[in-house]
Amino acid sequence: MPFDPSMLFMIVILVFMIGMMWWQSKKAKKQQAKVNDFRESLQPGTEVATYSGLLGKIVSVDLEKEQAVIDSEGSLSRWRLQALTEPPIVPAYVHDDEVDEYGNRLEDKADDQSQQDADEAQKPIEATAEQNAKDEQTK
Repeated sequence: MPFDPSMLFMIVILVFMIGMMWWQSKKAKKQQAKVNDFRESLQPGTEVATYSGLLGKIVSVDLEKEQAVIDSEGSLSRWRLQALTEPPIVPAYVHDDEVDEYGNRLEDKADDQSQQDADEAQKPIEATAEQNAKDEQTK
């Protein structure tokens, strides 16, 4: 049987398609395991979001019925566990005046002073009392 280049091309395409299906299956299993771990770890007080956009905290979870009660700003509602997801991460807002053209935060002298004040406030009381006693002796 003579060598047929089109047959080799078909074999390569077939192997590629099987590889892609295996890779997609592996990826989907990892994602499903992550979702199941999240749902099993739900406890009262956990912040969640629904796929429809409701944000709230878990009040109670019934794994047998696969339901959870969510408190959203004082309003209780019952949801299926399949409708729950992790809440979105809200990035901190930084004004354009607070960063340079590359996005690096600008340092202010006021920030340095407030940091020094915060450091001073964190000193132990005993150390501050000792410092006051030393200051009085030197006067």
